[in-house]
Amino acid sequence: MSSSEPGHHVDPARTGGSTHRDLLAQPHHDGSALYVSNPYPALGETVTVRVRVPRGADVTAVHVRLTPDAEPSFVDAVVEKQTATDTWWAADVVVHNPVTNYRFILEGGPTAYQWLNGTGLHLRDVPDAADFRITAFGAPPAWAGDAVVYQVFPDRFGRSAAQDDREVPEWAVPMQWDEPVRLEPDVIATQLYGGDLDGIVEHLDHLERLGVSVLYLTPFFPARSNHRYDASSFDRVDPVLGGDEALARLVDACHERGIRVLGDFTTNHTGDAHEWFVRAHQDPESEERGYYFWEDGDYVSWLGVKSLPKLNYESEGLRRRVFDDPDGVVRHWITGDSPLDGWRVDVANMTGRYRGQDLNGELARQMRGAMQQAAPDALLVGEHCHDYTQDAQGDGWHGVMNYAGFTRPVWTWLRDRGHAPKFLGSPLMVPRLGGHSVMETMREFAAMVPWSTVRHSFNLVGSHDTTRIRTLVGDDARQVEVAAGLLFTLPGIPMFTYGDEVGMEGEFGEDGRRPMPWDEQRWDSSLLEAYRGLIAARRGSVALREGGLRWVHADDDALVFLRESPTEVALVHCARHAHEPVTLDASRIPGVEGGEAKYGDAPEFDGGRMTLRAPGPQVRVWTWTVSE
Repeated sequence: MSSSEPGHHVDPARTGGSTHRDLLAQPHHDGSALYVSNPYPALGETVTVRVRVPRGADVTAVHVRLTPDAEPSFVDAVVEKQTATDTWWAADVVVHNPVTNYRFILEGGPTAYQWLNGTGLHLRDVPDAADFRITAFGAPPAWAGDAVVYQVFPDRFGRSAAQDDREVPEWAVPMQWDEPVRLEPDVIATQLYGGDLDGIVEHLDHLERLGVSVLYLTPFFPARSNHRYDASSFDRVDPVLGGDEALARLVDACHERGIRVLGDFTTNHTGDAHEWFVRAHQDPESEERGYYFWEDGDYVSWLGVKSLPKLNYESEGLRRRVFDDPDGVVRHWITGDSPLDGWRVDVANMTGRYRGQDLNGELARQMRGAMQQAAPDALLVGEHCHDYTQDAQGDGWHGVMNYAGFTRPVWTWLRDRGHAPKFLGSPLMVPRLGGHSVMETMREFAAMVPWSTVRHSFNLVGSHDTTRIRTLVGDDARQVEVAAGLLFTLPGIPMFTYGDEVGMEGEFGEDGRRPMPWDEQRWDSSLLEAYRGLIAARRGSVALREGGLRWVHADDDALVFLRESPTEVALVHCARHAHEPVTLDASRIPGVEGGEAKYGDAPEFDGGRMTLRAPGPQVRVWTWTVSE
C-alpha cells in the first residue's frame, strides 16, 4: 500500500532510523527469574540482580545505581559467567525501602557511558520513573501467574431452564435469546435476555475445552440494569441470576474442574436503589449519610450519572462495611463453603478520589490487607483505563486491567485501515501505527511498574466495555489470531471476553454484549482452534507463563520477541501482514536451532541464519529447553 492510499499512516517512531537498531545487541535486564534472584524479598534482604551484556558491546565495567532514602548510591557488579554470546554481570542489592529503584550504568564501548533502565539504553541522564524496581510487599497468589481468564457477562452467556419460572423484574425489558441487542438509550441497559448462573454451569465444558483456568463474572449483585454495576445490595446474589444458591453451585462446579472464579465489585459507587443510599437519602442523621458525597443539598454521582451515587471513604463506617467486617463485602464472598478466588474492582482508578480527596492508594492497600487476612490466596485486580503506573506499584492491586500498556497498542497495530473505534470516550479514533510504536508503548508502560505488576495485570484485546476484536480488525479475520497470539504470549494474565474465541462482533461495549450463540454453525471454527492452540501453547510452556521479555525485532508489520526462563526459551513471531523476511543470526540466540514448533510453522535455518517469513497475518511460537 502506497503512502498516498487512504488509511495509510506512517509510524512516527520510525523516523530517525530507530527501528533499525539491532535489539539483540542491546544489554538486557528485566524482573524475571533469570535476572532477579528473589522477586518477593522482605525489607532488608539482599537480592542479586543480573544484566546480560552481549560480548560485542565491549563493556568493561557495570555498576548498579540505587536511591536508598532518595539518595543515589552505587554498587559494583562483577562478572558472574560468560557464554559464547554474552557476559553476565551480577550485583547484590539491599532492599532498603519497600520500593527499591535501580538502574545500571555501563562503562566502555563506543560511548564509554550508558544507562540501562526499563526502556532500554540511554546516552544521557533520564528520570527515575522507568528504573527497575524490587518491592517488599509480598507475593501475589502463585496460581495467578499461570492463569487464563474468561470474562462472562451473566445475562448473555447461558440461560438455564430454571429461568422460565422466575419473575421478570419490573425494570426489565424481556428479550429472546436470538433477538439483536437494542441500542436505544432508553432500553440499552434494561433489556434482559435471561442468562443466569446455572446457565454458565451448563456450558463449563466449553471453558474446559478452551483451556480456561479462571472464570471472571461481571457483577452478580441485585440491581436495576443488565450490567448490575448499579448494585442495590452487596449482601446477596440477584434472584434473577438464581440467588446465592446458584452462585454456590457455579463456584463448586468450577472448582471441581480446577477453574477459579473472580467476582466483580464496584468500590467507587453503588446504585441509587442500594439499601445504604436509600437510608442515607431518607435520614440525614444516619451513619449511611456519611457513606456518600453531598454538595448543595444533593448527592454526587459517578460522572454525573444520577443512578450511581459516589462513595465517600472518609467514612470509617463505610470502610468497616466494605473492608473490615468478616461479613462485609470484600471478605464475605471470598470465604465460606463456596468462596470466590478474588476480585476484579470496577472503577478502581476513581475509588477514593474526588476533588481534594485522594485516598486511592490507601484504599487499595486496605482492600489487599483485608483479602490477605481473610483469604491469602485471593487475587486483586483493579480496573484502570489509562496511565495506571502511579497506582500500581505493588502495594495495593496485584495488577490492573492493562488497557494502556497492552490493549491500545495492539489496537493501533491491528485495527482496520478504513475504520477505527474511539477508545472509551476519546474524541478521536484510534490511530493506525507500526510495530515499533507498539513495542515502545508496551515497553514504556511496563518499565514504570514492578515486574510483579506486569505479570499479574490482565492483558486484554477487548472487554465487555469495548469494541470486539473481530469488529476492530475488519475484513481479515486472521488478524484476530494475531491479536490472540500477542494476548497469550506476552507477560501478563491473558483475559478475553466470552465469544471472542468464536468471532463475536460488536461496534462498542453494549453492542458487543450479545447473547452467546450456542449454535456452533455460527462459530468461526478456525478461530476457535487458534484460541485453543495458543492457550495450550501458553499452558504448556514455562517460558510463556513466567519468562522475561526481550524484544528481538519490530517493524511496521512484524513483531518478534523472546520469553526467557531459566529452563526454557520461547521465540514468538507475530505478523499483521505479509512482510519482508526477518533474518537473524541464530548463533546469537543459543539453542534456537534445537527448538520445536508449539504453534504455527517452524523458522527456516540455513548456515547459522534464522529466517522468519509471513505470507500474511500469522503467529509462530517456537520453544527450546535451556542447556547448562
